[in-house]
Amino acid sequence: MSVGDSKQEHAIRTGEQGTRVSGPKVLVAGASIAGPALAHWLRRRGAEVTVVERAPELRPGGQAVDARGVAKEVIGRMGLDAAVRAACTDTAGAHTVDADGQVLETFRADDDGGDGFIADIEILRGDLSQVLYDDTRDGVEYVFGDRIAGLAQDVDGIDVVFAGGDRRRFALVVGADGLHSELRAMVFGPHERFLRHLGHVLAFYSVPNEFGLDRWLLEHQDQETGRSALLRPIQDATRAMAMFYFPSADFDVDHRDVAAQKVVLGERMAGLGWLTPDILAHLDDTPDFYLDQVAQVVMDRWSSGRVGLLGDAAYSSSPMSGQGTGLALVGAYLLAGELAAAGWDPDTGFARYEARMRSFVEANQEIGRLNARSRDVPGADAEPRPDFASAWFTELVGRAINGIELPDYTGVPDSAALAGSPITSSAKP
Repeated sequence: MSVGDSKQEHAIRTGEQGTRVSGPKVLVAGASIAGPALAHWLRRRGAEVTVVERAPELRPGGQAVDARGVAKEVIGRMGLDAAVRAACTDTAGAHTVDADGQVLETFRADDDGGDGFIADIEILRGDLSQVLYDDTRDGVEYVFGDRIAGLAQDVDGIDVVFAGGDRRRFALVVGADGLHSELRAMVFGPHERFLRHLGHVLAFYSVPNEFGLDRWLLEHQDQETGRSALLRPIQDATRAMAMFYFPSADFDVDHRDVAAQKVVLGERMAGLGWLTPDILAHLDDTPDFYLDQVAQVVMDRWSSGRVGLLGDAAYSSSPMSGQGTGLALVGAYLLAGELAAAGWDPDTGFARYEARMRSFVEANQEIGRLNARSRDVPGADAEPRPDFASAWFTELVGRAINGIELPDYTGVPDSAALAGSPITSSAKP
């Protein structure tokens, strides 16, 4: 069965023993990173999991994402450390350069124990998504090319209507469908109520590696205009990933209108210099263009009845934090664990998940806001640039990387432990 099979052809996938799980039925919206990571842990805790994804198949490529600190421990507990590292970009470090390509500053992947600016676990979003999908596909039902069109809760469960016409009932529904979460808008309210635009726009897409890129990320920043252009290596040495940042306080281009986005990017990056013209020359032939505002999601609570949110849908920290993937992986572990520990009671499970995650999320969102501020255009009304060399910032980074404890959930069902792979104890932050 291929990734792109129609939903009519999908059946409940079972484990190697062919036995069906007997726990609650849980629907997860979104098959990028947070969704499949949650599916992994829900299945291990005994739930019967369905993941619905509006795209017809997994989306390849995407920007490079990182795992640092406690997120690396979650990957280890999933038993996926080797698979994830095998798919990493193998980036040696980063150079910031001037308009002539002369190196101004260098960061290495082994700085700060692999938890620095360039993490030792750095992987394209699409490659991590594939690893998580491959890990869960035999025990989780994946429905591609469909989405939740409506739902109705009662005291015992949720009736879900799918856009494709199916109607099914679940005990719980979790939205892991990203910054522009449709489920969040459906249950919690319009996007503008929760999105916090940080005044910048990010674009990225793959290009032929005609730049001699070899394991080192290159970034050129123009401090006067707040714009930057980056080239980073990927596993396929014949190609590279290009990225652009530019300031925009009034960004209003539809995040799904790719043609309009390309026009905006070309206009905003004109005259930047360095390798920018050569990178922009590939705008029309790239297979994986993406552009969107740099934004965070800020919510008072991440659940409503039997519906909960995870990852960017609940608490996007923005690409400026470098920790969105870490939040998704840690959140998935805690959400599944707390729900199972609460006997799948949504009120208790969601509340405990949020209580454990909230301060960790806030530290990472503060990192994102500070990094965004450091790229603001200088001016009389601009806030002072953050002092990243200060002790308080070092302490904040520590909380953002390791400032959360992973419970062992002793006594909670774990199919991997039963198979002889017990979860190890968490390192204290």
